[in-house]
Amino acid sequence: MLTRIKKIIATDLVKVTSLNAVATLVRMLTGFISVKVVAVLIGPAGVALLGQLTNFTTILLNISTGGIGPGMTRYVAQYSESPKRYAVFLSAGLRIILTLSIISGIVLLVAGRFFSIQILKDAGYAFVFRILGGTLILYALNTYLVAIINGFREFRKYALANMAGSVTGLLFSVVLAYNFGLTGALIGAVTYQSVVFLVTLSMVTRSSWFSRRAFGLPFSRQAGTRLGHYAIMTLVSAITVPASQLLVRSYINHSTGSMDAAGLWEGMNRISAMYLMVITTSLSVYYLPKLARLKTRAEVKTEIFQIYKLVLPFLLILSAGIYLFRGLIIEWLFDTSFADMRSLFLFQLIGDFFKIASWILAYQLIARAMTRTFIFTEIFFNGSFVLLSMLFVPMYGPLGATIGYAVNFFLYLITMVLIFRKTLFAHAS
Repeated sequence: MLTRIKKIIATDLVKVTSLNAVATLVRMLTGFISVKVVAVLIGPAGVALLGQLTNFTTILLNISTGGIGPGMTRYVAQYSESPKRYAVFLSAGLRIILTLSIISGIVLLVAGRFFSIQILKDAGYAFVFRILGGTLILYALNTYLVAIINGFREFRKYALANMAGSVTGLLFSVVLAYNFGLTGALIGAVTYQSVVFLVTLSMVTRSSWFSRRAFGLPFSRQAGTRLGHYAIMTLVSAITVPASQLLVRSYINHSTGSMDAAGLWEGMNRISAMYLMVITTSLSVYYLPKLARLKTRAEVKTEIFQIYKLVLPFLLILSAGIYLFRGLIIEWLFDTSFADMRSLFLFQLIGDFFKIASWILAYQLIARAMTRTFIFTEIFFNGSFVLLSMLFVPMYGPLGATIGYAVNFFLYLITMVLIFRKTLFAHAS
């Protein structure tokens, strides 16, 4: 038993998880404080509007980066021992991001009023979108640098960058929401990542691989094309996921006639994001670079089942604890106006379990650059989530959206098993 425990502790995933433990704890604590303060200050309806803006910002960020983050991580990891080869991708990636973020920023500056009406249903918040447009380039560059750090497997710096983002996000959201209410919370949501860029840049310039020449090579069409395969996948996911949430949140509001009901569902989403953070962060840091190095189906199968053995039991225990203490969690994170959220936990937690189980398989779509399959499944299952929610919400209110969420990820898991059945049942070579 001791030998087995030592082997588990020695695995790369556990090492990465341990290294990220402090960063994850910081993110969870800052998220806890931020959600609590913002929820009390702006209420369920304000939380719903903040969720709308956050989803829109996610879409814009990925458009402004061209969605090349996972591609940068993948190719930097693959060519980390060859400065000449990874420099080609660093330079190509930088030019793509500068071009797209400048164009996206200009669009936001010009059309801020339009987006304010479409997303927040109020022209009075146009200035928030213009602030986002003016700072979007820094936001995009921070995402680009973090992807590179991940590719070089500099886990300590990756953790520090995440902690910097968490602390800055807390300060911006709490201070601005306290002083300016909903308007301040919205401004904080679109500005804090831009400040984090300065912290990330200072860490990157001290890395052994950093060189200005590595970012100054002529644009390589070949590198751009290879990054493009990942860009397409990332953009599809980055647009369809928040877009589906936007649609579901709007439908809950329309169906129930209450933005507060949409706010309860958004609060449940935030709880999921907070507790799944410890798993999703470790997988994103460890899993994609690792899969990029594996050559055979048998190796991939071994890695998948190793992760399942480590992650799923932990997730079950964590989910059970959250369900049992859901009343206290609502009291700690929110206030009495969110009490009806208790009914949303069961199916949300079931959906979260199926989500992680399916994602462990679905990462192969990115690692293998299975572009067509990835695009189809992302569009299909985000669309089915919206349709399932539209089916159940009229019957059960916001609870219906969590039922749709659970059913959708169960179907997604079955699909991933079918797609990778040859890998899952591969024989050792």
